[in-house]
This record gives sequence, C-alpha cells and structure tokens, in this order.
Amino acid sequence: MASPVLPACCVAFAAVVMVYAQRHSQLDTHIQYERLGADVTMRCGAMDWDAAVTWTANGTDIDESHLNGSHLVLRNVNLTHSGQYACYEGSSWHLKYQTYLKVGTSPKEPVLMCRSNNYPKGFYCSWHLPTPTYIPNAFNITVMHGPRELICEKDAFPKNRCHIRYLQLFSTVKYKVTLTVTNALGRNSTTITFEEFAIVKPDPPENVVAKAVANNPRRLEVKWQNPSSWPDPESFPLKFFLRYRPLILDQWQHVELSDGTSHTITDAYAGKEYIIQVAAKDNDIGTWSDWSVAVHATPWTEEPKHLTTEAQVAGEGRTDRAPGLALLLLRVFSSSLLHKGQRVGSGARGRLRSPGSQPLGSNHLTPLLPQNQES
Repeated sequence: MASPVLPACCVAFAAVVMVYAQRHSQLDTHIQYERLGADVTMRCGAMDWDAAVTWTANGTDIDESHLNGSHLVLRNVNLTHSGQYACYEGSSWHLKYQTYLKVGTSPKEPVLMCRSNNYPKGFYCSWHLPTPTYIPNAFNITVMHGPRELICEKDAFPKNRCHIRYLQLFSTVKYKVTLTVTNALGRNSTTITFEEFAIVKPDPPENVVAKAVANNPRRLEVKWQNPSSWPDPESFPLKFFLRYRPLILDQWQHVELSDGTSHTITDAYAGKEYIIQVAAKDNDIGTWSDWSVAVHATPWTEEPKHLTTEAQVAGEGRTDRAPGLALLLLRVFSSSLLHKGQRVGSGARGRLRSPGSQPLGSNHLTPLLPQNQES
C-alpha cells in the first residue's frame, strides 16, 4: 500500500502557520521608557551580537539598515517610534525578546492652584503640567497648616483635584501646599503658601436672566441667583458686579451692587441688543469670581403703526360724512330754484340774474348749517 504524500500546498500552508505561531508566541513584554530625541539601542535578549535576527515594530519587519549586529539602533527617537518591538532568531523565527517602547519627557514644574468656592467649609487644590510628558505621571500632594498635616481627599473626577476641610476658621496661620510629580524619566515639584482669606473666590452667579421693561425703551431688568456652591449666603453675603454693553460697541459699563440679586439698567440704547454678565465676591474677603455666562436682551420698542390701517380709518370717516354733504348740496340747489321762480313772477323788482351770476353768500348758507351738523 502506497504511503500517503501531502500535497505541496499543504506543506507550504503548514510552514506559514508555524512561522505565524512563532512570530506571535507569548513572551513577557518589557516596557522601556526613552527620552524624546535620544538614541536608543535594544538588545535581542541573550542572543550574541553577531547572531542573525529579525526585528519588527508593531508587526512590521524593520530594515536591516537599523541593525548593529543583532542590536536594533533607533536614532533621535520621536513619538512615532513608540510601539511594540520584537526580535526573532533568524533561522527558526523563534521569538527571543519583545519590549514596548514609550517615548516621552520628564515633567516640568507643575502648576498648582488652591481656591475656596464654598467658604467657610473648606477649599480645593488643582494642578496640571504646563506641557505633556506623553508617558504616565504620578502626583503626590501634601497640605500643611502650621505643623499639622491635613488630609486632601482626591476627587474621582477630575483626577487632578483634591478637597481640604477647614479645621479652624479665621486662622492667621498660613497654609503650605507642596505638589510633586514623578514619571519614569524624572520628577519635579512646586510649593505655594497662602492665608485662608486670600483664596476665597466664589463661583459665578447662576441663572442670569435679562428682559425688557414694558413701555420703557431705555431699561433692562436683570436678575440672577447666588452660586449654588456658596453654602451660607445669609452669614457670608455676596456682593455683585454687573457689566453690560450694546453689541455695536466694545466698551463695557459697570455697576457694583452691595446686596440683592437684581438690577435695572436705565441707560440702555433704545432698540439695541445688549450683552450682560455678572460676577460675585464675598462682602469682605477674597477676590471676584469669573464672569457668568453671557445673556442677551433688547430694550422694549413700540409696535410700529401700519399706514394702511390709518388710510382705511380715514376712508371710513369720509364715507360717514357723504350723506350730509349730498343733502347740503341738494338744499342749496333747491333754494336757488325757489329764488329764480320768485324773480320771474315779480318782473317789476329788477332784472333777472342767471343762477351762475348769483353770489353764494352767507345769507343762503346760514339757515342750512345747523341741519348739516345734525345730519
């Protein structure tokens, strides 16, 4: 019985599968951090320098021009060099080494800010880096009040912020906050000190509304609410700063208000659209908030009168007077006929004048005017 012979295509397919399996076999992956702009050399595990190897980057073969023996050399690396690198033995395609290269920078001095927007409950500190490092960073913050270290509870979101509760109000002892940032390529830190009152800054006023005042073409009524984050406006009242301008001008007008959450603008330009914003501040301490979201409003304007309607009204008036005018003309004509008849009957009194030569004096019209008015 003849022994079975595998077709050549099957043999080739099996070889491809074996090579694929070897090139994708699992091996512990190292993470290698390198500084942006550096020259990087990677060794192929324990392989000799003169061993025949193949390197890949993210699954794509790397040209041999980048090899120094079995070592991979990358010059002046940039962010595009980040990725997974693997080294295979030349003849067997066995995976000998793989690493994940991450290119980045060491951190610059972080920017740190602390603020109390819910005085007198406490304050928060937030931070960020002035430039990205492109690799993971770890932040550590310490808050000191005199010799005592305070707990800074980190927020789930955003991650670069934490809250501190006031343990002693109206204290003259300064707070000291230190932030340290560390990554695989270096570390940096910054420290700020401040008094309790100096960092009080409310959030902007909320629900700002502006509307026209009826029958007042130069007035706008503005209303707003205290920021919801301000916990006790009765004990710690806020004052407000309002600014407004017409869209056609760049210059703002300002009004400072010691109390209340409303104001009526009395010097607006009639018919011009205005932009309005409000800021808040504790009556005695701290700094002004940021400006509220801008709102727009236009003063009241009188509804235009339609000329067609007036013409219709005038026309109706002339129609009402038409019967009286016709009656007046009829009576004048009748009176003329009557006088003509009288002159014809008494020929001794004088020469007859034609109706056209008779002056239309007041003697003929006066008796008829009251009747015309009544009609």
